Amino acid sequence: MVDTPDAETCRPAPAASYAPAMAAVVAFIRLGRPKFLGGGFVLYALGAFAAAATGHPIAARRYLLGQACVTAFQLMTHYANDYFDIEADRANPTPTRWSGGSRVLARGELPPRAALLGAIGFAAAGLITAALATRAGGPWTAAILAAIAAIAWEYSAPPLRLCAIGLGELATAIVVTALVPLLAFYLQAPDAAGIRVLALAAVPPFLLQIAMLLAIELPDAAGDAATGKRTLVVRLGAARAARLHAALTAAAFAWLPLACALGLPVRVALCAAIPAPFALWRIARTAEHRDPAAFERIASWAVALLVATSLAELAALATL
Repeated sequence: MVDTPDAETCRPAPAASYAPAMAAVVAFIRLGRPKFLGGGFVLYALGAFAAAATGHPIAARRYLLGQACVTAFQLMTHYANDYFDIEADRANPTPTRWSGGSRVLARGELPPRAALLGAIGFAAAGLITAALATRAGGPWTAAILAAIAAIAWEYSAPPLRLCAIGLGELATAIVVTALVPLLAFYLQAPDAAGIRVLALAAVPPFLLQIAMLLAIELPDAAGDAATGKRTLVVRLGAARAARLHAALTAAAFAWLPLACALGLPVRVALCAAIPAPFALWRIARTAEHRDPAAFERIASWAVALLVATSLAELAALATL
């Protein structure tokens, strides 16, 4: 006689048994901090539309290949940052939605190796798409992509660990607001004709990116200092870092009249100036850095200024 499974044996596993697996998947996604990916899309589009505004029609395949590289290397950076910054994140007493890492490793939701594996996986994806983009682009495509990948990895990882020696802010601005738009521009315009427009338009986002990072680092300063991570805020101290943040924000908008004189289309400059009143309002409130309760607000407005200014420039370039 052959035994047959009873109804209890055949019953599907209860939904609750899938909960830990789903929680791990969600935690892994949060580990990559997807909310920060938007900047890579906006700044990449800025470069492509700068090329279009100077007479180079956008080729969809090259555009998508370049964007895939940028997003893969950006995710690599996010996962690597959580892995290599775990001690500083654990020591951070005042994390915000923008700072202190994803909090996934700091809270023990996933083991640290999950972040390292994620970083390696997205690095591999970035290198594969970079090879495809290099075949589709001009001769300098590989060099631009190599610079993006190397600086992005060394932002958090040894031996350079740029974020821990006061160079992470500059390195991030170089990658996100200079090399990423340059890649997009060059993939559409291998002759680099018209690149002056991009160079002039990239200055405000470059300055606002550094200012944003200073704002984001303010809540991290205590944990960073306690673990030997010497960010620019730790090196300068909160008061001087806040003044530098205000000066960079002011310089980003003060640049626009000079940029017009140097050849930036007036429409682009006028659109980029739209967030200036909000920038002046934030500069007037520089003293807020003394209040930990204001850290979230300071960081949020710094992010908003960068995104709004970049989007305004992008909209103007797209309509030239």
